[in-house]
Amino acid sequence: MQKFYNREEQLAQLRAISSNLNQSKGQLSVVVGRRRVGKTRLLNEAFTNTPFLYLFISRKSENALVEEFANILRIQLNTKFFQPTCLLDIFEFIFDYAKTNPLTLVVDEFQDIERLDAGIFSGLQNLWDSNKRETSLHWVCCGSLYSLMTKLFKGDKQPLLNRDDYFFKIQPLSPQYIQEIQLDNGLFTPERLLQWWCLSGGIPKYLEWLLQAGEKPFQHLISSSSPLIEEGLHRLVEDFGSEHRSYFSILAAIAIGQTTRSRIESFVGTGVGPMLEKLENEFDIITKHRPIHAKENSRDIRYSLVDPFLVFWFFFIYANRSAVEMENYIYIQALIERDFTTFSGKQLESLFAVVLKKSQQFNRIGGYWDNKGENEIDLVAINDLEKRILVVEVKRQLKRFKPQVLADKTNHLLQKINCPDYQVEQQCFALDNLEEVFKRFMFNGTKACL
Repeated sequence: MQKFYNREEQLAQLRAISSNLNQSKGQLSVVVGRRRVGKTRLLNEAFTNTPFLYLFISRKSENALVEEFANILRIQLNTKFFQPTCLLDIFEFIFDYAKTNPLTLVVDEFQDIERLDAGIFSGLQNLWDSNKRETSLHWVCCGSLYSLMTKLFKGDKQPLLNRDDYFFKIQPLSPQYIQEIQLDNGLFTPERLLQWWCLSGGIPKYLEWLLQAGEKPFQHLISSSSPLIEEGLHRLVEDFGSEHRSYFSILAAIAIGQTTRSRIESFVGTGVGPMLEKLENEFDIITKHRPIHAKENSRDIRYSLVDPFLVFWFFFIYANRSAVEMENYIYIQALIERDFTTFSGKQLESLFAVVLKKSQQFNRIGGYWDNKGENEIDLVAINDLEKRILVVEVKRQLKRFKPQVLADKTNHLLQKINCPDYQVEQQCFALDNLEEVFKRFMFNGTKACL
């Protein structure tokens, strides 16, 4: 995509920081966002017209990285006689160089640097504290694991605690921006928007694939030449390491609807407690949900995958890896044609949940279910300041909505939550009225941009 969507504010801020280094001196920005969300492209775009170094922390040894980075410095900064022996030497040189030459330094996958040297963050803290007031450096630490990056800069007893001057969280594009992309390219229909949501989750790289696929995304992307087929493996195996098969089994279970811990353990045949915790708190791949009326310590928990793309990938690709090995993509296409309508119903719910969250009209959003599983509501959105509750049933087709059924469930909900005198609105969100829902819940402070 040549057009930039919903990134103008970050571009302007990043450029302003690098343009003002002679006055502000050293500035540290943290940029986080899941893989493929467009962090690197954003940074390249932001710093096109400023002196700019880019260092990527790959899975090499420290010696190999030191040699790679030293070569970059020799070429870009003309440091012919520089002979570093460790990564701290690289950083020390750059911090010193920028005292007389304003510079922007991007260190990508910054969280992985600890793998090379467990004590490096203390060394970086000392270097930064010693040089920050003298160096004209905009140091950008970029990472794809939000929880780890947040821990590094916000966690108690961390060497780099509160050393960041700016913290940018780069989010996937919301459903409204997917609609805008489709409208810009003459591809919008509510059904196709739902397809794109399931296949991308708003990740710009995947939206580029979908633009190339045009009007028949499944035929184009479920094929031997498609990058989608191996994308789940490429995104996750490196992070999971030798335990990737166990993690994949858990994610596959959640993707097919085994969303409680007991059902996940029954599916994989072993205990999963520590792995669920890591998937949520370290890898940012799953999240837990409690009924909207439940207390924070409630054990009534359901899990879901954060990224709709991974739900699709585990449901249709990983679950049919025998067909993938045989390159029988016609079989997988037939499965998608048969099952996508049912599969995408739950993802339509996640789409509308994002729309409500992005609207900034509510302070609490979640679902509701009772202990017996007899009363379940897809979405409940509450504004405690204005004392109003929106109760939503999500359907593909409005004609399948039964208002009285939702009314009965709502009465059950109101007995559980402490919201006296709140105005209650009951609605059905469906593909039929998707555009109306988008218009009603569009956040006015958000605008797509170049």
